[in-house]
Amino acid sequence: MLWLDAEAVRNFVMVAELQSFTRAADAMGSTQAAVSVKLKRLEERVGRKLIERTPRRVRLSADGALFIESARSFLAAHDKAVAGLSCSSRRFTLGIAGHVAGPEVTTLLARLSQHDPALTIEVQVDNSTLLLDAFDRGELDAAIVRREDDRRDGEVLGPEHFGWYATPEFDHRLGEPIRLATLSRLCGVRDLAIRTLDDAGIPWVEVFVGGGSSLVTAAVSAGLATAVFPSRLAPPGTVEVSRKFGLPDVPATEIVLHSSLTDRRSREALRILACAFHEHRAKAG
Repeated sequence: MLWLDAEAVRNFVMVAELQSFTRAADAMGSTQAAVSVKLKRLEERVGRKLIERTPRRVRLSADGALFIESARSFLAAHDKAVAGLSCSSRRFTLGIAGHVAGPEVTTLLARLSQHDPALTIEVQVDNSTLLLDAFDRGELDAAIVRREDDRRDGEVLGPEHFGWYATPEFDHRLGEPIRLATLSRLCGVRDLAIRTLDDAGIPWVEVFVGGGSSLVTAAVSAGLATAVFPSRLAPPGTVEVSRKFGLPDVPATEIVLHSSLTDRRSREALRILACAFHEHRAKAG
């Protein structure tokens, strides 16, 4: 009878999902060499080549593609059994900035749930400033936010590039104040946009403030204003209008992960979240 080692299977799944031995090692808190050894032992045990690696690419082999779903099911059953024996249900609270929480967040959280069924993540979406304040007060265990100007702590997950977006029909006359829609007066992206306009000597007026990202999106999509959005989250039907209206480039910022978690399993979950975030950003880029 064929017996499978759970950690070897976990290494295989991590390499397959992240398409990188380096990122898989980081997520597992291990080394690239150790991941490679465990994968090789698994392949020898099943008598199949599961991962194909070239200097430029890591991908599933034909046999690996057949095995991947069974491997995930095997790990889910294994982790559920272990969680049942240990009764170690855990939870942590995660804050995600509204300008960061793109469509990939649901996928990333689902991946975490598959990795650790005993882990419950409570998610709070708000602006970066409020989330950082909550994290500093100990009300959040971790936060994924836009880098604040006066802080240099946290793990950088990647850059965030912005643009000025409006509908193609949006009308702005040269010399008139540019009409803005912003999330709230506490929003760091609002401060970034206004500071950029002030530095360039361009007059502005806020015609829509607050109400959440969906209402800001609605105001821009209706042609009432322009707004600064992360390029990957620009509303459908809008275009970048900085050149059209002579607006200055908005400086890029960084997305940062702050965490106070210390237990091994929770930190492993955060490593998986960080690696998956890197992966999605790389694909989007």
